[in-house]
This record gives sequence, C-alpha cells and structure tokens, in this order.
Amino acid sequence: MYNKIHIGVIGAGDCSTETYNMAVELGYLISQSGWILICGGLGGVMKGAAKGCYKGGGLSVGILPGEEKDAANPFITLPIPTGMGEGRNLLIVRASDVVVSIAGGYGTLSEIGLALKMGKLVVGLKTWPNIDGIDYVETPQQAIDMIARHLSRLK
Repeated sequence: MYNKIHIGVIGAGDCSTETYNMAVELGYLISQSGWILICGGLGGVMKGAAKGCYKGGGLSVGILPGEEKDAANPFITLPIPTGMGEGRNLLIVRASDVVVSIAGGYGTLSEIGLALKMGKLVVGLKTWPNIDGIDYVETPQQAIDMIARHLSRLK
C-alpha cells in the first residue's frame, strides 16, 4: 500500500541567499524524514528545497507551469509539465498533505489560501504574517517537528 507523505514547499521564485539556504535545509530535512517534496519546480525557494531534497537522496516532484519538462530546475527528480501557468498552484496544494510556505509573493499567498480552504496544515517560515490558520515557526527544523506532530495525531 502506498503511504508516502507529500510535503508541499511553496515560496518566492526569486529570493535572498538566506531564504534560499533555509529552503535547502528544509528540503534536506524532508528527504531525511522519508517524505516526498512537492513544489513548483522552478527557481528560488523551489530550487532550494529541491536541491536539499536531492542532496538527501529524496524524491522531489516539480509541478511546472509550462509544457516542457526541461524547464524544471536540475534538482527535480520528477518534473510534471501542466501547461496551466499559475493554475498549477492548485495542483501543488492538492497533491500535498501539508504545505510549508517560505517567504513568497502573491502566487504563494494564493497557495496559502487554497491550502487553508482545503483544511491542510500550513506551516509558515518567514512568510506572509498574521494570517489566521498558518502555524508560524522560525527554523526548518521547527517546521519538520510541527509536521511530524501533526502527522502523528492523524494516525
């Protein structure tokens, strides 16, 4: 039976070095937890998380806005081209059991809204402030710990 947990990582397509490094650490910790990373497959936070996951030997799925698999960053294990543009944000959230938001702009905000509407746990790491329903943390390790506690309550 298939029982892998999908962790969505959403965030800025362009970001600071500090934010990128935070995403790398989160992706690595996701892989070490045995979970699958779901992201938008492009740059910034998505690339950082995929790089960390890749370095940890994990599986990273990139749900791409365009029609070309080659558009994915080099750390995506499984690129899925959708041809849906920003509409692919819905697919990222739907495919994720939990969503972690790192920084981000309006696209990230739309994904946060979708995840909250679907009743999913949303963990916020240096992201949009003061949104009811987001569980805010300060470090990638705190995000992983929160996700693990959440998943253990679901069993």
